[in-house]
Amino acid sequence: MNLLFVGDVVGDAGRRVLLERLPILRERYKIDVVVVNIENAAGGFGVTDKILRECLAHKIDVLSTGNHVFDKREALDLVAREPRLLRPHNYPLGTPGSGWYMGQSARGEPFAVLNVMGTAFMHPVLDCPFACAKATLTTKPESIKAVLVDCHAETTSEKMAMGWFLDGQVSAVVGTHTHVPTADERVLPGGTAYISDVGMTGCYDSVIGMNKEKVLKRMVLKLPERLEAAEGPATFCGVVIDIDSKTGRSRGIQRVSVREG
Repeated sequence: MNLLFVGDVVGDAGRRVLLERLPILRERYKIDVVVVNIENAAGGFGVTDKILRECLAHKIDVLSTGNHVFDKREALDLVAREPRLLRPHNYPLGTPGSGWYMGQSARGEPFAVLNVMGTAFMHPVLDCPFACAKATLTTKPESIKAVLVDCHAETTSEKMAMGWFLDGQVSAVVGTHTHVPTADERVLPGGTAYISDVGMTGCYDSVIGMNKEKVLKRMVLKLPERLEAAEGPATFCGVVIDIDSKTGRSRGIQRVSVREG
C-alpha cells in the first residue's frame, strides 16, 4: 500500500497547489490512500463545509486537523456528520466528532488513521496523547494492519517520543503543526515510518503560511494586527509511505516537495 500524507494545507494557495498536484502525484507514486491535514485550509484558520466537500470530491480519503479544527464554528457540525474529517482524538469525552477512522483503499485494503494532539505549549491542553493512542489501538480489529498516526504537536521531542512509543504498533507516525519540513524521515526498528514534521502545503514566502508583513507588525511593533494567509506561489509538501499491507510494517518513507511555477 502506498499512502500519501500531505502536510498542513494553508489558505487559498495551499488548496490550489494541493488540488493541482494531487492527480499528478497519485499517478507518479501509484497512491492507494491519501490523507491530508486541513486545519488551516480556510484562510489559515479552520475548515468550512465548502472546503470539506471540495476535498472529498477530489477523492481524498481522510482529512486530519489539530488545534485550529474548531476555529470555524460550523466545524462542530462537520466533524459530527462526516467521519472522514477528524479532530484530535484526545479531546475530552463528549466533544463532537472523532479522531479515529477505519476505512478501505480503492483496492479494498483496510487501513486506519488516528489523529492526536500534543500537550506541550498547545492550546487547548488535551488529554494525554500517549494514553489515548494506546487505548485506541486496543480497539483496532485484527484485520486492519496499516495504521497512520498524525501527531499534531509543537515540540519535536513530543513527536519523536510518540514515534518510539508506537514503534512496531502502527505503520507510521507523522508530525504536523509547525509548518516547517524536517529531514529526519526514516523507518524505526519496529517497522514504523517516522518524520518530525511533514511541513505545510502553502506559500513559503511567509511566516509559517501567514502574511509576513502582518506577522512582523505583531512581533516587532507589538500591534494587534489581524493575521491572514499568505498569497503567492505555493509548495506541496508531503510524504509517501510504502506499507506492507499484510504486516502493517513500513518499507520506506519519502519526502515529496513540489513548488508551483
